[in-house]
Amino acid sequence: MSAQVTVGLDGSAESLAAARWAAAQAVLREVPLRLVHVEEWPSMPEVPMAYARTRAHDEQTARLMREETDRVRKDHPDLEVITEYAHGRAAEELTAAANEADLTALGSRGLGGVRGFLVGSVSLAVVGAARQPVVLVRATDDREAPEGGIVVGVDIHHPCEALLAFSFSEAARRGTPLRFLHSWTLPASYGYAAIMDPGIGEELGSHILGGLDDLLEPWRKRYAGVEVEAKPVVGSPAYQLVEASQTAQLVIVGRRSRNVPLGPHLGHVAHAVIHHSPAPVAVVPLT
Repeated sequence: MSAQVTVGLDGSAESLAAARWAAAQAVLREVPLRLVHVEEWPSMPEVPMAYARTRAHDEQTARLMREETDRVRKDHPDLEVITEYAHGRAAEELTAAANEADLTALGSRGLGGVRGFLVGSVSLAVVGAARQPVVLVRATDDREAPEGGIVVGVDIHHPCEALLAFSFSEAARRGTPLRFLHSWTLPASYGYAAIMDPGIGEELGSHILGGLDDLLEPWRKRYAGVEVEAKPVVGSPAYQLVEASQTAQLVIVGRRSRNVPLGPHLGHVAHAVIHHSPAPVAVVPLT
């Protein structure tokens, strides 16, 4: 792995938005920006027409990379920009590129006026398989400058050191507040007791808040300059994170490795946030 921020570039509005976002992150990290384009056409076509089409496509791709490189250098004169062309399956090539970078940004296709995203199979495949954090960026964000800082979905019942490390380092770089959410529901076994005595829920909520504070305490000491809010919320974690994303600059969720027959798998919470958050979504692989 090398110190760099990578972005997959294919000329779509989404990938261009991801490139702009990635360039700003590379500046914050003081590392190079790597623009990667994956060519899935055959490299040695056998007929003249195919060759003509490939040559035209190559010229178009070269122009795209050149124009984006020029734009990034204009916006960030001191930023080193690296361009790379790869041949093969896009998901596999971009996953390999992501594994070599500190952070990778990919575009997500918006649904026009509908609030939410439609994420392509390539982006989902990379997010599900990469060993390093991947951020999905939508093409447009019609919100005014969001003031909600960075929102992080955390599960206090499972190890999440990588998630915490990434979240605190991002907040420190940006000078942005961190808001940690742990969603919970009252166990069904409590039944009518919760209705008869609302204090039961309050007691459990206080217990969960204590566990969340204990989890964050070492990181608060390490990053003393980062403003941190910890909040247990009642209800679906996917719903709570999507709601919080409406005013967030960035949403961060974890992804646990799962051995399933059909390949990499995203949990339902990460999947829901990816599809419905208007803010960029960072997916951090966990052990």
